[in-house]
Amino acid sequence: MTAAGEEPTSSITDIATHGMWAAGPTINPSAVRVARALLAALQGEADGSLPEELSELTASVREKASVGLPSVVATDGIRLSAFSIKLNDGNPHPVVIVPAGWNPYGWLPFLYSYLALAKRGYHVLAYTPRGIGDPALPSTSEGYVDVAGPKDWADGSAVIDYAQAHFEPSGIGFLGESYGSGISQLVAAHDPEDRVSAVVALSTWGNLATSLYDNGTRHLAAVQALIGFTGGSMDEKFDEETRQVLTDFLHGRNLDEVVAWGTERSPESYADVTNRRKTATFVSNTWHESLFPAGQTIDTFNRLTVPKRLNMWIGDHGAPEGPGLSGLLTSLPFPGLREPMREAYAWLDHHLLGAANEVPNWSEVSNQVMFAYETAPLPGGAQRITTPAYRETHAAWDDVTTSSETWYLSGTAGSGDGELAATAANGWSRGFTTGNLTEATAMDAVMQTGQKEWTGNPKTYDLEKFDRAHLLVWSTEPLSGPGGVARRIRGTATVRLTVRSTSDAATLVAYLFDIAADGTARIITHEPCTATDLTPNTDRSLDWRLQPVAYDLPNGHRLALVVNSRDQLYSFADADEDSTTTVGSPGGHDAGVEIPLG
Repeated sequence: MTAAGEEPTSSITDIATHGMWAAGPTINPSAVRVARALLAALQGEADGSLPEELSELTASVREKASVGLPSVVATDGIRLSAFSIKLNDGNPHPVVIVPAGWNPYGWLPFLYSYLALAKRGYHVLAYTPRGIGDPALPSTSEGYVDVAGPKDWADGSAVIDYAQAHFEPSGIGFLGESYGSGISQLVAAHDPEDRVSAVVALSTWGNLATSLYDNGTRHLAAVQALIGFTGGSMDEKFDEETRQVLTDFLHGRNLDEVVAWGTERSPESYADVTNRRKTATFVSNTWHESLFPAGQTIDTFNRLTVPKRLNMWIGDHGAPEGPGLSGLLTSLPFPGLREPMREAYAWLDHHLLGAANEVPNWSEVSNQVMFAYETAPLPGGAQRITTPAYRETHAAWDDVTTSSETWYLSGTAGSGDGELAATAANGWSRGFTTGNLTEATAMDAVMQTGQKEWTGNPKTYDLEKFDRAHLLVWSTEPLSGPGGVARRIRGTATVRLTVRSTSDAATLVAYLFDIAADGTARIITHEPCTATDLTPNTDRSLDWRLQPVAYDLPNGHRLALVVNSRDQLYSFADADEDSTTTVGSPGGHDAGVEIPLG
């Protein structure tokens, strides 16, 4: 039902305008209101508040299907909360199984998508993975969270058993968002009877280990957000073994064991199995993904030889598909919102229903270019997208980058910042004091900053507010190119630096920024790197890759590389507060950033 007079139509508008995430992060209450109103209507308790389009959708599903709230019993006796739609026309239909994402409400928030699937001709069986959810809610499952481990794989097979017994489906596919997407891939790879034909993995991971810990740096904010998003405390939601792994991660201990734990839970570890099983796999991710950075997902995608599709979108975790999963109206003036889920459903339609649609003609890769949309102002200063950003298709990821250019770092220019120049400069060094958070940060809040990018409101930085005592800046002169685009940045940039520290360890975070003529900036990409076992005041050469992107740098804008020591997203290695890190280019060791072009 609706709450406090909030009509579902206004809640759907709120989801379309602001996205599915609220501060915390948590699920936008509007998504929960819409889901509860839909569930009430399906159970014959509609109060007349649903908009006509959704009333007709629920009525059509009630007319041709049976809706249930079963429990699926796992092999160890744990009861998994589930939601089912069984089509009753007597014809064979495939089933789409939907493991819920990692959230306190379990399967509830995406009820709109279950109706959309049923309307397309699928039985639907959504379930909450073990341990996930607020214990006070019926959509919560028993047990401890296994974090997509072997118990979750076995649970997925038990859910398939239930679906076969109750639906007699003509085929089996999985669709998952976030946590549910990783589970979907892992169940498909581990089901003993190889029963999964197609997978849709939205906002997914390929390698959980490198999502958590890469380039010697722990992704602390992502894990802290997830721990707080299960629907209970850490002691309530995780068994002793998992609590130990998470505690070790948070404190930087026993990281080899943490990596092994994450590797076991990585679809990339079973790519060869997926290839042998020929599981048709659809992957969707975002350029500024804060939980499962895009690079590791793309690396896993590249290992697959099955029918596959990769969609890369503007934004952050869950933002592109969120409105299409939780509730949309065709009358709403938000162009492009339906496209992420329309293509996901088309994938299932082709591989499970045998639909003769556009899927066989798709290229393997589709990249949406940041931030190439057109917007119009809204009251209060925000923007609304009027024309979506364009997309580019490629036969393979390797085709995204066609060339590259290297910009070399220099010592200070007249402004006090260094230059990015076309020729190398040696014999210089520049230092900064470490340990301080600065205005140069990847995002203000996990998931929410990138969600604003998806809705047409990317974060704006002020270069003048970057405290040069705690970071270093290098930039090009204003650049130009054909068609109003100075540089078509496509793919993965690489940073090469020579570093020394007064400490025996140093964390560096490299950011690539687009600088407008007025000094305001937008972030293009970033990535941290931590060097340990340093000899104090001794040079060490470092190379690391930033996260992949598709970005158009406008004519007249500058490209800037910013390096600091600390970002709220990541761990910080320096044992000594206020130590000094020096970046330089001694003889024979050029410092630079290689920019991919396409």
